[in-house]
Amino acid sequence: MAHISYPFKKINKAVYQKPASILTEDAIYWKKLGLPVLVKEFGAIDYIDFCPVEPYYFAATCSVRVQIYDPITKVVTKNISKFAKAAYGGTFRRDGRLLVAGSEESAVKLFDVQSKNVLRVFNGHTGPVHRTFFSRDQVKVLSFSDDKSVCMWDIATEEKIASFSEHTDYIRTGAPSPISPDIILSGSYDHTVKLYDCRSNETILTVNHGCPVESTLFLPSGGIFISAGGTDIKVWDIFNGGKLLANISQHHKTITTLKLASNNSRLMSASLDRHVKIYDLTTFKVVHNIDFPNAVLSMSISENDDVLAVGMIDGVISIRKRVQPASLSEEKKGLFKFRPDHVETATVDMVVNKQKPVKGPDFEKSLRKMDFTKSLSSVLKPYVAVKFPEKTIALIQELLRRKVLHIAISGLEEKDIGMLLKFFRRNLGETRFTRIIIDAANVFIDVFEDKIKLFSEQNLCLYTSLQEDIKEEIEVCKRVSELEGAIGLLFSGAQVSTHLDTLEINDNLLPSSKALKDIVIDV
Repeated sequence: MAHISYPFKKINKAVYQKPASILTEDAIYWKKLGLPVLVKEFGAIDYIDFCPVEPYYFAATCSVRVQIYDPITKVVTKNISKFAKAAYGGTFRRDGRLLVAGSEESAVKLFDVQSKNVLRVFNGHTGPVHRTFFSRDQVKVLSFSDDKSVCMWDIATEEKIASFSEHTDYIRTGAPSPISPDIILSGSYDHTVKLYDCRSNETILTVNHGCPVESTLFLPSGGIFISAGGTDIKVWDIFNGGKLLANISQHHKTITTLKLASNNSRLMSASLDRHVKIYDLTTFKVVHNIDFPNAVLSMSISENDDVLAVGMIDGVISIRKRVQPASLSEEKKGLFKFRPDHVETATVDMVVNKQKPVKGPDFEKSLRKMDFTKSLSSVLKPYVAVKFPEKTIALIQELLRRKVLHIAISGLEEKDIGMLLKFFRRNLGETRFTRIIIDAANVFIDVFEDKIKLFSEQNLCLYTSLQEDIKEEIEVCKRVSELEGAIGLLFSGAQVSTHLDTLEINDNLLPSSKALKDIVIDV
């Protein structure tokens, strides 16, 4: 039999469109930080701090020197090398004229940025000083040391004002309070974060982070602070006795640095996993991620997020400067280039029209049918009322808006009345829901005012307990109002011009006798 050959027909291969990356406002904003310029230093970059005033130079502390860089030219403008051993934590004062740094030699040194002269030498620590800061009033210096102590120094007299030795391990981080010159925060390798009041020389708060603490910072309100250690970032409420507000775990190696950005609306964290992550402070969710070629030890960002400087373990500093579009049309062009051009509008409409209608929850079906009692009863079920109380509140708010809540409540069975009272009690103290619950409770009383004695014994007990809860909540509100008034008086009496004090100190500040004796030959 003759063999008949047929031409081979290729398999039809479907062309699949690549999934488009989701572009959020934050992603677009942070991607405008241009390509990095890499600068090599002589050792690991311990700390980076931006000057708060123009032209926003930044100080990079590494090896035995503090290098001050111009972020525009990316070159060193000042080289402060008055250290015999390793320097740590160089930080600018708010006016940009002074800089303070710790060292391996246990001393804290204060420098005049312009002349690079040593103005003060604070001696008293017995171990390396890894972090130094200026207090809120800018006339004192804070130091955090491996000798397990935190000290406050007076710049004018060069004397130690306060000292705390409450930690049991190295102290590698701390922060001054943004609202009081007498409040200090410290984080230690003993896993704890402590808050001190220098007026009473007492530790007023201690929280356990659970890992060696590498970085801490205050939020601008002064009532919340954030600690980082291990792979966790934790948010703590000072006024609520150190209550843990959030626990963020987005890194897989030790977090080394925390900074605030975008007018204090974003939190930035750097880690040994070579990532810098940016979080929205309202949700604590990651909104952007920036990768780096090596483990990140330090990081800082300038005013208005214009320059991001990141220091790595191999001594490389990555400097990214924000790229400003030449015109608005170019910016729009950059946004629209991510849109797939080949998808036609008609095709999109056709796909949308073919989608099946989304099935709504039961309470919405009852609401559309004007069965208000059944709708309210469905959101009072324990699964919804306990796990998703916002759904229950949303329906009660809608019924209040329509002025039909009294109809819905009057038709409830005894069992549903009990669940409604339990919901009121459980969420009365929740600030998001308090106003709506009070309005709904008033409607409940209007409906059952003459029938309360007919309630079952269990519901009568719940009603009585709700009355007691409301009385306690009123007392709490009164005490909070009194406290708010007292705090307002304190703030109004503390309105002083720190700027004038800063100028006066800086104009009259001359090198002390200790500073004149501190001679280090520049290399």
